[in-house]
Amino acid sequence: MQSGKFTMKKSLTKEVINAFSQPDEMYTIEQLGNGLINHTFKLSEKKSGKTLLVQQINKNVFKRPEDVQYNYLKLWQYKNGTKEIRFPSPVELKNSEALFIDSDGNYWRAFEFLNDTETLNVPHNAEQAYTTAKTFGQITAFLSSFDAEELNIVIPDFHNLSFRYKQFEDSLKNANQERLKKAASLINEVQSREKYKNFYEQIISSPDFLKRVMHHDAKIANVLFDKKTGHVICAIDFDTTMPGYFFSDLGDMIRSMACSSDEHNTDFEHLHIRKDFYKAIVSGYTEVMTDYLTEKEKKYIHSAGLIMIYMQAVRFIADYLNNDIYYQISYKEQNFDRGLNQITLLKNLEQFLSEEYNFSL
Repeated sequence: MQSGKFTMKKSLTKEVINAFSQPDEMYTIEQLGNGLINHTFKLSEKKSGKTLLVQQINKNVFKRPEDVQYNYLKLWQYKNGTKEIRFPSPVELKNSEALFIDSDGNYWRAFEFLNDTETLNVPHNAEQAYTTAKTFGQITAFLSSFDAEELNIVIPDFHNLSFRYKQFEDSLKNANQERLKKAASLINEVQSREKYKNFYEQIISSPDFLKRVMHHDAKIANVLFDKKTGHVICAIDFDTTMPGYFFSDLGDMIRSMACSSDEHNTDFEHLHIRKDFYKAIVSGYTEVMTDYLTEKEKKYIHSAGLIMIYMQAVRFIADYLNNDIYYQISYKEQNFDRGLNQITLLKNLEQFLSEEYNFSL
């Protein structure tokens, strides 16, 4: 994503450390992850042995950081006391608050640090894809009796395909002729599949498709695994958790795990859907969600990947036509290549679903 107007901290300041730690403590600090959205640090106290995960919330992505923390605390309070599911424990400040605002107006929070765990960028086998899908299915199933409307909308229209299609249509009006000409075939592919946008509009207007608590960033990188056993400990990064529909999490996992490579790959000829991974994802998710899905949702379960891959293709192509104002690029035509990647993947999924399940929209 594009950089914002404020600076993400590259290290923890004494002010932030003192908010979550004892002033006389000796400590070590380690930055975690790549810091594309939030910046995250491991804070280890030498005397007490306590280890915290301290995170700065990105105000450019999340316009109201307090809404992000509010949502997490609501979910934490709902699950508190049950061992049925695990969420990392939030850390309270000395004033019993769970969000610290530093002197520069940056928002910070902390969680328990779960030792001897690891995250994976991609699944190495179908079994890992299965357990990841089952993990996110368990979250939605567990929260089935939680009123999704109690949660804040932290990113408006995040998985709103009608909104994304309108952005695409607007980009056609404003794009320069050079990019319109180069993207002509991709534009045609998007427009010829407007049925996916129309189906989305049926979903949001029908009582047969329920609004639920969805994670909205369901991928294997947001699951903690035990380093020794390889078993799932819990899901993490609930920043985008808010009301949504059945296709979001399942579709995200199909897009990110069933594909042979990610959206940065330009070897389009060999890009494909891995059948065993796709079946493992759908199996893991529906295994725990089958009692919570409506009959219509079960009937259209295979639409999830189609909707999410199509939506991402629309977003990449629109951004290319808008001269790359949203997604970070490392070379001039990258958003074009990303759009072509997702359209290629979408065609492969359409063919796979037709042949394997006799399914299409």
